[in-house]
Amino acid sequence: MTIITRDELTKALMNRIGYDEPSASMDADSILDIFGFEERIIDNVLESEERHLFYLLEEYGFLTTGREESTLYDGREWRTHYWVIRRGDIIEWSRMKKKREKAPTLGRTVYDELPEDAWELEGEEEGEKEKGALGS
Repeated sequence: MTIITRDELTKALMNRIGYDEPSASMDADSILDIFGFEERIIDNVLESEERHLFYLLEEYGFLTTGREESTLYDGREWRTHYWVIRRGDIIEWSRMKKKREKAPTLGRTVYDELPEDAWELEGEEEGEKEKGALGS
C-alpha cells in the first residue's frame, strides 16, 4: 500500500486544481485526517463541508465513489456508500511540473494608440499645469 504524504497531496492540489499553497495545505490536512492510512472511508462519517470538498475532489479525479450492498438478517438490502482515494494519480500529479502561462507579449498596446494630449485633463492649459505644479 502506497502512503501519500502531506507534501505530495499539497503539491498535487496545487498542480491539478491550481490552489495556492496555504489552501492546498489546509485541504491536504483535512483529507489525510479523514482517510488516515485507509484507502477508502464510509460516506456517513463526513460532515457536510467535508462532503462538499470530496465532491470537488471527485470532479478533479482525486477520489472516486463506490457502494456495497448487504442483506440484513431480516432480508432487507443495506447500501453502504464510500469514497476511495486515488493514490497513484495523486502521486503522479504531485510530481508533474506546473505549467506557468506567460502573458502574451504584443508589439503594441492600446496605450500606444492614444495621442499624447490624451493624458492631459480636459480644459487644462499648459500654463495652468505649470502653475499648479509650482503651487503659485
